[in-house]
Amino acid sequence: MNTILEALQYAFIQRALVGGVFIGCCCAFLGVFLVLRRLSLIGDGLAHVGLAAGGLGLFLNTQPLWVSIPLVMFASLWILWLSDKADVYADAAIGLVSAVSVAVGIILASVGRGFNIDLFSFLFGSILAISMHEVILSVALSVIVIGMVFLFYHELFAIAFEEEYARVLGIPVEKINKILILCTAVTVSLGIRVVGTMLISSLIIFPAITALQIARGFRLAMLLAAVFSTLSVLIGVFVSYLADLPTGATIVLINFAFFVLSFIIKKMR
Repeated sequence: MNTILEALQYAFIQRALVGGVFIGCCCAFLGVFLVLRRLSLIGDGLAHVGLAAGGLGLFLNTQPLWVSIPLVMFASLWILWLSDKADVYADAAIGLVSAVSVAVGIILASVGRGFNIDLFSFLFGSILAISMHEVILSVALSVIVIGMVFLFYHELFAIAFEEEYARVLGIPVEKINKILILCTAVTVSLGIRVVGTMLISSLIIFPAITALQIARGFRLAMLLAAVFSTLSVLIGVFVSYLADLPTGATIVLINFAFFVLSFIIKKMR
């Protein structure tokens, strides 16, 4: 306990906890809708776009996050357009955009400053190195994303279970899909800083499927997903600090432990 209290005195731990908790809650809320719509792997595809944006940021010698957010948002709309207008299945559209983005990111990184520690932080995350500027931006954007989820909760709920019935009810499905996909793009851009492109999809998937294992209602599932995500970030940061382990990977393993525990509880019922 004394070691944990000592860790809380460090500014980089405080920044990691604040930024990680807000981003984790975004991933949890959106993850429930994405998992139910079988779109959970879109986080993985958009993360590869974030890698390309990181390479572009290094090439332009600018803040990668400012490049990543608009590019990932554009890529999310591109995926939606391909699946809706170009008669391409959603998983194929995600794979197409993902492959192109990785190729572009590798070329830009090699032409620019190369594969240095900055680019590797995009691959594996670097939440302990997050700056105050990035924390403020993450908190502000997270509040906006969570606000959008609650503002359009009923529409998102209807589309998550039956899209065609939602159309019959007069819900603007295309508009809501764009809102969901753009919120996911912003969240993925922020989440790359926490766990990196290699693991960002797990931050979206694990809290959602863990909550859906034991929740008896949709609202409870969203609440539990946020709780599991928050706990995984808190525990992961402290465990990684104490044991000198990679923070992003530790957070993911804590999430997996919660999933195993929820699965056991479900079977015991």
